[in-house]
Amino acid sequence: MSELAADKVSVAFAGLKALSGVDLTVTSGQIVGLIGPNGAGKTTLVNVLTGFQAATEGSVRLDGQTLSGLKPHRLRQRGIARTFQGGRLFRDLTVIDNLEVTGVGLGKSRAAAIAEAEAMLDWVGIAPLAGRIAGTLPYTDERRVAIGRALMGRPGFLLLDEPAAGMSAPEAADLSDLIRRIAGELGCGVLLIEHNVGLVLGLCDHIVVLDSGAVIETGAPAAIRDSEKVRHAYMGTAANTDLPVLEVEI
Repeated sequence: MSELAADKVSVAFAGLKALSGVDLTVTSGQIVGLIGPNGAGKTTLVNVLTGFQAATEGSVRLDGQTLSGLKPHRLRQRGIARTFQGGRLFRDLTVIDNLEVTGVGLGKSRAAAIAEAEAMLDWVGIAPLAGRIAGTLPYTDERRVAIGRALMGRPGFLLLDEPAAGMSAPEAADLSDLIRRIAGELGCGVLLIEHNVGLVLGLCDHIVVLDSGAVIETGAPAAIRDSEKVRHAYMGTAANTDLPVLEVEI
């Protein structure tokens, strides 16, 4: 079983700490949620885990080996993939070309990359989009294509940065099903960063809560749902534990 871990990670920008001693671990086949109010440091942590941001202190480890100093493409080659809040597709290319480019970038021949891209689009359930120009896709389809592209090369870990943003309830439910398949069928460790707390509570095995760059709570969904610390972080004041504050999108 493989393991991706942040160990006491801190990040400072001009003296201001965006992250302070954060610990987080994702293992193969596990779905871990990362939640917290706006500005909590969630995307900064994902950037550190994927090589887009250097840690000021602490380290990132893959199966015990330190990854410090490796560029994003090197981490991708080691099986750490991600999506971005904005999708970041190659908008002038077709959907299948978006996946093919990734396969070639990972060292496959063009023929092998095309074959994997076709299979991946079918597995994700978006094969009919293969010939569409990426820039013409609806926002929610962009997200699904971005996930398919991130799965090229069968990464060991997939970090999803707000994949449900802008989705309707049925679309978010379909996304949940896809993420379960990614973890269960592909054995991929998934880190899910989401503002839709209800989705996270219903999907994740374990949840980490950030506030002001620090971990304020970790545990199973039931423990997070009942946590006064988490309610306070979101609402700004302690709330009655009978209120289903964290069962709706925040």
